[in-house]
Amino acid sequence: MDTQSRMDLIRQVGEEILTEDDLKALLDSNEHPIAYDGFEPSGKVHIAQGVMRTITINKMLKAGCKFKMLVADWHAWANNKVGGDLENIQTVGNYLIETWKAAGMDTDKVEFVWANDFMADRDYWKTVMNVARSSTVSRILRCSQIMGRKESDALNASQIFYPCMQAADIFKLDVDICQLGLDQRKVNVLARELAPGLGFTKPVAVHHHMLAGLHEPKGDALEAKMSKSKPDSAIFMTDPVEEVERKLKKAFCPEKLVEQNPVMEYCRYILFERFPTLDIERPEKFGGDISYSSYMELELDYTAGNLHPADLKTAVARQLNELLEPVRKHFASGRPKKLLEQVQSFQVTR
Repeated sequence: MDTQSRMDLIRQVGEEILTEDDLKALLDSNEHPIAYDGFEPSGKVHIAQGVMRTITINKMLKAGCKFKMLVADWHAWANNKVGGDLENIQTVGNYLIETWKAAGMDTDKVEFVWANDFMADRDYWKTVMNVARSSTVSRILRCSQIMGRKESDALNASQIFYPCMQAADIFKLDVDICQLGLDQRKVNVLARELAPGLGFTKPVAVHHHMLAGLHEPKGDALEAKMSKSKPDSAIFMTDPVEEVERKLKKAFCPEKLVEQNPVMEYCRYILFERFPTLDIERPEKFGGDISYSSYMELELDYTAGNLHPADLKTAVARQLNELLEPVRKHFASGRPKKLLEQVQSFQVTR
């Protein structure tokens, strides 16, 4: 691909790119830049973590990036996830990797790096310390959003380390592109600002959209994102067919409205990425069956009132179940089944 084609593909991933000029210069000079994402192993995988992350990473790979995925086990430990048990957190990490394999991520081209492997590295901790020395406490507290926390929360001392470690991860992994969700923006900006003074290359930040939860949104997009701490706000990768149908049936889906409509978001960011059409089945008296070949076509019909929310929900549930069936089968036997059972037995904390 030429630079413009690679830019166009990465723009499909990035709702925000810091900055486009930096990205173009990087792609002009580097055929295979290193991109990274990181994840806290903290419980069952919902569809944004499973399918949407698979879509974004596969696009980054197609754009020529070498992709490193950081299994942030020590970060999850610092953040008191999975009952604060590091061994259980690492089991969850292996479960997530199995989930992405089943979901269609090109894992053969992704390098999975465990934070645990950094912990004996003196240079890594030297970088963590330099990040901390170059930042005020208030600046680090403003980054607490990356942990799913608020500045006003009563944080443990371990959680203060977290943003410093995440910035250091970027430098340790020799990252050219930070490809994470918009909820990780503050620490990526911190890393961009600190990089030149600490002797590192300033990374490009490509922030993908945060998929909304299924409940009626309260606050901004980051506050409305799906959360595993609110199980009915999210479809999980191994949810049974009837559970997917139940959650979609009660999902917030205002008639004729697209903004902050989570069911329409599922169509835009997941279904039209994985299926050529969205197929609506309905009785003739309500207009009969219809297929949409693009999200824009669906949006125009929905806002005009030509498609009822109930019919949309039924179609979305059906195609989501088709999408998730290979994942359910993958976890039905053998090692994946054992991993899932272990994860389901763990104490999951916010």
